[in-house]
Amino acid sequence: MPAISPSTGRDPGIESLAQEEFLTKSEQRNLALKRLAQKADSRRRASRDRILAQEGESLFTTVGRVVYLSGCILFDGLVLTEIIVRLAGTVFAWSAFFVVLGCAIMIQRNLYAKWFALDLSLLD
Repeated sequence: MPAISPSTGRDPGIESLAQEEFLTKSEQRNLALKRLAQKADSRRRASRDRILAQEGESLFTTVGRVVYLSGCILFDGLVLTEIIVRLAGTVFAWSAFFVVLGCAIMIQRNLYAKWFALDLSLLD
């Protein structure tokens, strides 16, 4: 959440965007490029941190991740599509498939986060 400026009581990000109207086109372009570069740098840092956190993992965890994701894809693609086949492709069958698929994906995401979470606190 952005900090509120004590002097004006406004969000400084909004204030700076309002002031950009008075800048020349080249100054506006330079500020926009600077914001894009900062955002890209933060994404690169986050990606680098995730990669570095995986370096200390065991081979079992790394292979486990791949096996788990492959199993989830096979389950969702092969087993759950049987709902459509068994119910003869009706509208109810497709509705039931998407409801069950949504529930299965939520459960699979929660299990993945629980079993394969990265500890980024050890990096700094």
